[in-house]
Amino acid sequence: MREALWRCLEARGVHVAYVRVIKDIYDRASTRVRTVCGDSHHFSSYDGVASGFDTQSFFVCSGNGRTDVPHPRGGALVQGDGEINEDVTHHIGAGWMKWRLASGILCDKKMTPKLKGKFYRVVVKPAILYGTECWPVKFAHVQKMKVAEMRMLRLMCEHTRIDRIRNEVIRDKVGVAPIEDKMWEVRLKWFGHVRRRSTDAPVRRCKRLTLEGLRRGRGRPKKR
Repeated sequence: MREALWRCLEARGVHVAYVRVIKDIYDRASTRVRTVCGDSHHFSSYDGVASGFDTQSFFVCSGNGRTDVPHPRGGALVQGDGEINEDVTHHIGAGWMKWRLASGILCDKKMTPKLKGKFYRVVVKPAILYGTECWPVKFAHVQKMKVAEMRMLRLMCEHTRIDRIRNEVIRDKVGVAPIEDKMWEVRLKWFGHVRRRSTDAPVRRCKRLTLEGLRRGRGRPKKR
């Protein structure tokens, strides 16, 4: 399965230096599971066990250049053109699935809006934000997720856009922070996690890579 992943990266024109670093990350990788009874013994993670996974994940490369990683919280989709449009749509769909499963609580008139907001932050929002710390997000992606979240929050408060209530009022009523702020938060957490790794770790070695034949243009990069 990993050989198929390496072929997909080479087919997409990923530089050999980056492919070599990714291979080093998976080479002789091991992990352990933390439980209430203590930590388990280290075991091989050849099939790819990551933090937060309760089952092993497998890379399945299809003919259209898309890589699917099944996961209970929504997984990850990498398009053949390097964009994340399908991944954003997939995560929003996973959020809606969790929302519908919890709609008996989120739409209960006996529940207070603040309690609904707490339940939403624990059940629905993690499904939408899972893996977003590594996304090359654009403004359109953030806007799409904001629209989906506001629709969920308005339904929780039994309001529609016809009621002409501002988004800030709805968020304050349920006590839910904007999704773009949470995306910044998870990205900063991941950045801190990477910075705390040793300089010899593969994820830190990427920063020191020098690629021949590539030159950054002058001026500020275009706004995504």
